[in-house]
Amino acid sequence: MKRTIPFLFTLIKEGSLVKQICVGLVLGIIVAVIWPSAGAALEILGNFFVSALKAVAPILVFVLVAASIANREGNTGGKIKTVIGLYLIGTLMAALVAVCASFIFPSQIALIDTSDAVTAPGGVGEVLKNLLFNVVDNPVKALANANYIGILAWAIGLGVALRHSSDETKKVVGDLSYGVEYIVRLVIRLAPIGVFGLVAGMVATTGVESLLGYLKVVCVLVGCMLFVALIMNPLLVWAYTKKNPFPLVLTCLRESGVTAFFTRSSAANIPVNMNLCRKLNLDEQVYSVSIPVGATVNMAGAAVTITVLTLAAVSTLHIQVDIWTALLLSVVAAVCACGTSGVPGGSLLLIPLACGLFGIDQNVALQVVAVGFVISVIQDSCETALNSSTDVVFTAAACQYIDRKRKAESGDSGTHSTSQTA
Repeated sequence: MKRTIPFLFTLIKEGSLVKQICVGLVLGIIVAVIWPSAGAALEILGNFFVSALKAVAPILVFVLVAASIANREGNTGGKIKTVIGLYLIGTLMAALVAVCASFIFPSQIALIDTSDAVTAPGGVGEVLKNLLFNVVDNPVKALANANYIGILAWAIGLGVALRHSSDETKKVVGDLSYGVEYIVRLVIRLAPIGVFGLVAGMVATTGVESLLGYLKVVCVLVGCMLFVALIMNPLLVWAYTKKNPFPLVLTCLRESGVTAFFTRSSAANIPVNMNLCRKLNLDEQVYSVSIPVGATVNMAGAAVTITVLTLAAVSTLHIQVDIWTALLLSVVAAVCACGTSGVPGGSLLLIPLACGLFGIDQNVALQVVAVGFVISVIQDSCETALNSSTDVVFTAAACQYIDRKRKAESGDSGTHSTSQTA
């Protein structure tokens, strides 16, 4: 018995999070079906997990964004600007794809205690007004009340100010960021237990039918990511290179996307992407910068996740959304995605920020985050595969674009010199 308990702790700490979540999901359904009263009682485990997320999410957003801006290198050369531009355009377009898909295929999710969950805005004007006043909220109050718009604004301001600080100060901020990430990783290790409690309580209360709503959300998420990978990205590559984009796109999906699908970490997939760039004979000066940067800011999959789950909550709460508010959500989701944490499920922790645009209460927004963890077995794997493979796709597209532009310029220069000689 004495040996069993440490073994279980080691298994939970070092085992596969995906497998553990799957086990928690299945056990939750089984317990709720066989023993409904126990399933309802076990909901306390899910509530504990949601409360832990509620505690770490505001400080995570604040510290990570501030540290990222403070420690970002300013000069990466002219070549990298094309890649960064593609990253940002691709992330924004992915969010727009998710908005369109959510309107065409509206989905709902099971939420608990939503009677006072929302103060619905009257339209884009009221959204912008609330946004403006949330930006200038007291920083301590913003953290205490989980005002993510205010948190983001103060984090950006502090990060910009710290860019002019000493290297020692930047190092302290970076270390603080790593410390917060470590705490978040510990909380996320509780996801299997939280999923077990949430699913057991939900199935015991509402029946197995409540899980069918998750299936539709998963289909919308995966469908959006496939559309981005196989339609939108090839169109962007063709616009830059004027070549058939599918050989490049399919190669990147096969050699980078498959690995990222199973590792579920863009950072862990950096060596794979660097090696693929070498095989594609890309400019090392470009990919040595663009691949690590892409693992941080190129987050099309995260933008899809944030947008789809936010609009699923909006649909569940019967909030009317006009087209301009939806477009504003796309921009917010793209910005949030670029600041996504490097830990598994990092994009889910930024959903409350997007939900804040629609006046959705933090407790309900964090239920949406918990739903994200329930479906993360599929969602996070597909998201990482899209994000990581797109890093190489856009890097290759930018290199080919730069080469084509240089050849055109040298050709024009040669023609011009010949005409002058003549």
